[in-house]
Amino acid sequence: MEVQTTRFGVIEIADERLIHFPKGLLGFPSMKQYCLLQPCDDALFFWLQSTEDPSLAFVVTDPSLFVSDYSAPIRPEQMEELSMDNLDDAQVFVIVNKVNDTLTGNLQGPLVINTINRSGEQLVLAEKRWTTRHQLMTVGAPARATA
Repeated sequence: MEVQTTRFGVIEIADERLIHFPKGLLGFPSMKQYCLLQPCDDALFFWLQSTEDPSLAFVVTDPSLFVSDYSAPIRPEQMEELSMDNLDDAQVFVIVNKVNDTLTGNLQGPLVINTINRSGEQLVLAEKRWTTRHQLMTVGAPARATA
């Protein structure tokens, strides 16, 4: 499938990279179809690109890479909505934001994706242990060239 993007131009996406969010994402309920773009094989960050709006894309990551004790509890009715039989079929991502020199993750609103049928849902966790701006890492100043 060809996807038009404002960041990367027109890109060809394999079907296994398409993810359907029946409820959309928070703030974007009408945008339901996305693709996951992986910049390289060992990438820690990915782009969740809307296939419906070329300018809508989110940087996402697996929160367990940065927060070892993080878990997103998935209720039985959420598993049913995602047609998920087994929790092992779930992949969890969080949306990443840059605040000054810090990358933060929305651990309060994780994205849960059924890896079998590629459907997803953004959860809003009832537990207030996590925040929408959990610090993941500090980004250093870019290297400067010297003459």
